[in-house]
Amino acid sequence: MNASASQDLRIITSRFDNPEGHSLAGYIQSGGYSGLRRALEMTPNQVHEEVREASLLGRGGAGFPAGVKWGFCPSEVWPRYLVVNGDESEPGTYKDRLLMERDPHQLIEGCLIACYALGLQQCFLYVRGEMAHAQERLAAALNEAYEAGYVGANVLGAQDFSVDITLHWGAGAYIVGEETALIESLEGNRGMPRLKPPYFPASIGLYGKPTIVNNVETLSNLPWIIVNGGKSFAAIGVKASTGTRVFAVSGHVAYPGVFEVPFGTTTFREIIFDSRYAGGLRAGHSLKAFIPGGASAPWFFEEHLDLPLEKTAVDEAGSMLGSGAIVVMDDTTDAVAACHNLVRFFARESCGKCTPCREGTSWLEKILSRILAGQGRSQDLDLLLDVCDNISPGIQWPPRQTTICPLGPSAVSPIASALERFRSEFEAYLPEVAL
Repeated sequence: MNASASQDLRIITSRFDNPEGHSLAGYIQSGGYSGLRRALEMTPNQVHEEVREASLLGRGGAGFPAGVKWGFCPSEVWPRYLVVNGDESEPGTYKDRLLMERDPHQLIEGCLIACYALGLQQCFLYVRGEMAHAQERLAAALNEAYEAGYVGANVLGAQDFSVDITLHWGAGAYIVGEETALIESLEGNRGMPRLKPPYFPASIGLYGKPTIVNNVETLSNLPWIIVNGGKSFAAIGVKASTGTRVFAVSGHVAYPGVFEVPFGTTTFREIIFDSRYAGGLRAGHSLKAFIPGGASAPWFFEEHLDLPLEKTAVDEAGSMLGSGAIVVMDDTTDAVAACHNLVRFFARESCGKCTPCREGTSWLEKILSRILAGQGRSQDLDLLLDVCDNISPGIQWPPRQTTICPLGPSAVSPIASALERFRSEFEAYLPEVAL
């Protein structure tokens, strides 16, 4: 595939401009469920191999290859489950919500293909509680799919393939975006992460059985992969980051929105400044910083603009693509206030299971509040870093953890980034230093 064709290719957002793309009729008219039909003509192992060959990285944040993850299920342990992580709640992230609202049948088809490849009969669709429109669209699509025979007993007449898909609404907790906390919530418990090991979901997951947890965007790629082949998908992007990826760009840009771009070849400069995407910063303003992968990612700056949107390159530069949220801050941004806003979110969303996170994030938020109120002390900046070090020793990236899940270190990222680059702005709030 040549570069220009690849640049214009839309794999999972192609129906976004179709007002009827969310309906069964609109979906089938544009080729919907042809991937499922093709999969049923193959063996489950062949479907699994296509996904492996595609080198499809998980789009939920960790970036682990989906085909490899599927292979972790122990053989001959039944039942096993597929859980769809639709609890998208990272600040600045809204791509999965749009995929559920505008193309719910694509997600359902992806779930069915995954269930066929893994020999599963039960799938759970876990959707964030605040996403009422997404829930309604998915519920309507599931009703249509059941009635048409795409979901339920003997899918499309296949005597040995039956699948039920259960739609589950969350209660709006950020922590259940972590897969083991999501499983706890599905079981009716308070959403708190489990220790890994032993609770790797592929081995011990929902109801103590093997469970594959994939996010919405990951599964939405499967119909295209099965129709066009894993090799065609792997030919897009670069070796370590294949296919396309959807990014949500927000903040001080001309055209905030969701954009599907070739994975690994598009740069931050392109997606932020190109007229095809976010269209640049507000008139008369310059770039101050941007967050490349959701609120938990360390900040990037002007010198990082020419990095490709590629997992390895971004990891090596000291951050991550994470949840696919690029938040742009121009020169009007108060770095201290922006830092406080993010830390306050993580402090509020901590589940409280781990002491360093429960206490540390709250302490960080209180110190920043004190600084912003003009009541800070000269030692507060060192105190911020000391608390950060107790949550994430060494304050490094990738983070070391004193917690079960990465929520605690997520609160460290904005503080470490802002203090390193904009320490003078923090000092300006301290009466003792300002004098």
